Amino acid sequence: MTPRVLLFTGKGGVGKTTAAAATATLAARRGLKTLIVSTDTAHSLADALDAEPGEIAPGLHLHQVDTQRTLERHWGELREYARGVLVELGLDEITSEEITVLPGAEEIIALLELREHAREGRWDVIVVDCAPTAETLRLLALPEALDWHVNRLLPVGRRLMRLAAPLVRGVARVSTPGEEVMSAGERFHRGLLEVRELLTGDHASVRLVLTPEAVVLAEARRTLTSLNLYGYRVDAVIANRIFPGEDADEWRARWVAAQSRLLAEAEESFAPLPVHTVPYLPAEPVGRHALAAVGEALYGECDPFAPPSVEPPLRLSADELTLALPGAERGEVDLARKGDELIITAGPYRRILALPMALARRKISGAVLRDGLLRVRFTSEAETDEAHGRDGT
Repeated sequence: MTPRVLLFTGKGGVGKTTAAAATATLAARRGLKTLIVSTDTAHSLADALDAEPGEIAPGLHLHQVDTQRTLERHWGELREYARGVLVELGLDEITSEEITVLPGAEEIIALLELREHAREGRWDVIVVDCAPTAETLRLLALPEALDWHVNRLLPVGRRLMRLAAPLVRGVARVSTPGEEVMSAGERFHRGLLEVRELLTGDHASVRLVLTPEAVVLAEARRTLTSLNLYGYRVDAVIANRIFPGEDADEWRARWVAAQSRLLAEAEESFAPLPVHTVPYLPAEPVGRHALAAVGEALYGECDPFAPPSVEPPLRLSADELTLALPGAERGEVDLARKGDELIITAGPYRRILALPMALARRKISGAVLRDGLLRVRFTSEAETDEAHGRDGT
């Protein structure tokens, strides 16, 4: 059984950890076996739940990543090789140990562990408290970016290692990576691809958390575009810390008016996605009971654990590729073709798409961005065959 996977992200300080913890607490109270994990190195999730890792309530488990142990399991051979080479070059073991700590290891390991938890078959819902937006986007783009590099470099690397190993050992007097090291790299790569398959599948979605502020709303719009670019579904937006309008004094009335205006803008920007709201609470919601109340207020009568109803951002037909890029402007999107790859840029983010065989052999006949939908049309097979005939191929 594939669990329902919910990822929460947003600009730092908007309350994404609270929203994630409230959702997980609500899931457990509704009888769903729930796991909540974090890819955020700040580890504020345990503070919000006021609990240590483990089963913190009936049906609710909090997991904290053990980076060191899991890193050794997934990355051990590669790390040992790198550490050994540095020692051979004259660095002491402590320095070599520090240098070979993988940058971003904790976030990457959290993704690999997420895949393992999903495969266990014991969870109905897995809630992921992600790092702030920029880090989350880099992390979610990693599996596909690594796939692009590995598919091109690993076969070449294997051949080069076989040819160059005697020379490297004889001249540089350092070890070359053996088969076990190359295989470890392949396993690591394969694991990240399985993570991507899980997170872009029919049982996973992202929820954007924001506060009704102009700067936060602008970043959330860009995040929605970028998540769609990389193929991740966003199924809801959560607006946090909404001032109540009744009995407002002059100071609060101004905030109420400003927030109302920005909420209306958010609903228009993110339509048809639902925008759930959380009131500004009189005290910080810490602990399971306070978070359960937030969860009830957040979702009301809707079922937050139903499969996502939104279509996947990327769709392919016989002659067309369609990619949802909500909020993207024409001047921000660029399209390029390189061999059997389509390079799509939206703002500061780029995705390299390997075209399926049916489209890779055809030329692009046109592309248009309209109403947040990028449509790339390809020549039909008949036109392609006719062109090949004229070329004499």
